Amino acid sequence: MLTDRLISRIKELKSPIVMGLDPREDMIPKFILEEARAKYACPLQAVAEAIYQFNAQLIDAIKGIVPAVKPQIALYEQYGVPGFLTYQKTVAYAKASGLIVIGDVKRGDIASTAQSYSNAHIGRIQAAGSEHEIMKTDFITINPYMGFDSVEPYFADCETYDKGLFVLVKTSNKGSADIQDVKMANGKLLYEHVGGLVSEWGKSYIGESGYSRIGAVVGATHPEELAALRKQMPHTFFLVPGYGAQGGSGKDLKNLWTKNYGAIVNNSRGIIAAYQTEKYKCDEKDFAAAARQAVLDMKADLEAYMP
Repeated sequence: MLTDRLISRIKELKSPIVMGLDPREDMIPKFILEEARAKYACPLQAVAEAIYQFNAQLIDAIKGIVPAVKPQIALYEQYGVPGFLTYQKTVAYAKASGLIVIGDVKRGDIASTAQSYSNAHIGRIQAAGSEHEIMKTDFITINPYMGFDSVEPYFADCETYDKGLFVLVKTSNKGSADIQDVKMANGKLLYEHVGGLVSEWGKSYIGESGYSRIGAVVGATHPEELAALRKQMPHTFFLVPGYGAQGGSGKDLKNLWTKNYGAIVNNSRGIIAAYQTEKYKCDEKDFAAAARQAVLDMKADLEAYMP
């Protein structure tokens, strides 16, 4: 089962880290951009190609020390068709490099629309009598705030094709409190209620590791809430954003870890743009080496607070 395979890879590498592939044009070294612009007259196509080259070199640098990557699809879609194709190519390259891919797509809709999202990202689509796999991601993120009928359409594809979900529960952004921390009539906070639902939805999909293929997104920037949700959801595997640039640290995650880790922690800008920071500043041609070192330092920080 997919979650078991992810946990096995985390244990093999001793690295519960996912590199977020959220590239912006100002993160890409100039030499890569210049090469792409010399090749393509269309600016959108040039930037999309530069992003792919940037991603590929980052993947090459970390594939032996990180089990997974998480491309955020909006960073690609904004460049239109060329960006969309770069997203597909990035997913394919990561999988060919032995990495598990979490597609950060945050879809949230009902009925046939949800099923269409599932077909595109984790399932298959029938077209003119033949079957096609479009995105080839392993997990995707989804938004459950339209209720069970916005989540249930993904379950069949998860089982049929051995895929997984990470459902938004308590997100890392400051504004999450505006909605997720609202107190309900029964005294529970909304995110606690959603956590309970996700835990219940995942009961039928628990693997040998003790964790379900229906996981939860819980931010590192809310350590107390994270600790409470960890106790509330013992069989739910967590995807934890918010480490690094958003302020989360290894200390904030000291109450996260359980048997078989139980979670994977995302770091995006802190890895892929490490060469631009004071700590790792170097020649832009060494950007991938800086990213690798940032991963190793993050791993040490997490390990310092693991039981």
